[in-house]
Amino acid sequence: MPGLKTVDLQLPATTEQLRGLDIGTVVYLTGRVFTAREGVYKRVVEERHGLPAAPEILGRVNFHCSPAATIEPDGSFTMGAVSATASFRFAKWLDGWFTLSGCNIIIGKGGMTSADYRKLFVPHNAIYLTTVGYGTGALLGRGITRVADVLWVEELGLAQAVWVLDVVRFGPFLVESDLAGNSLFERENAKIAANIAALYEGTKPATLRRYGETDDKTDEVI
Repeated sequence: MPGLKTVDLQLPATTEQLRGLDIGTVVYLTGRVFTAREGVYKRVVEERHGLPAAPEILGRVNFHCSPAATIEPDGSFTMGAVSATASFRFAKWLDGWFTLSGCNIIIGKGGMTSADYRKLFVPHNAIYLTTVGYGTGALLGRGITRVADVLWVEELGLAQAVWVLDVVRFGPFLVESDLAGNSLFERENAKIAANIAALYEGTKPATLRRYGETDDKTDEVI
């Protein structure tokens, strides 16, 4: 991506490698990644089933996503797009998840708050990578070279199952949180919000408003 610092990261990543990633850096991943959504988190952390395989097999990068994938009659796999899901829903399980999974990279959409990063990610030397906008699922799918395994299909179904993926230059992703718990989104939102009042200065309140809508333009943007 022109004009942005870009890093190709070989997995599994060391803490020292992650320490070199500033928020806003573009990252491509090569190695092993696995998917895990709410059903997996609940089963592993809340219901205490443990992981479906050892961290050495799953890898240490968890992608919050549902792949467009099928299991063929001969047992082979077909996978196209992989689209991220919003990660804020996972926060209640993350402390236990990091302890059990050993993950040090979480990929998802939308990010979390810097408070979540500092409370949940920083103690586990983990960072958060965000997908770049919408409609990139097919682009990300090009980076998948092999489906190594799929686990818990019978228990959770195709969308919620654990898909273990071998990837090459998988991305692009943006570093949304670093090892200090800083948030790219919060930093950029603060810059935008500082100019919101001037942007709307002199305008009249809307004549027609939805129930519960606010006149506070900063709330409206958030």
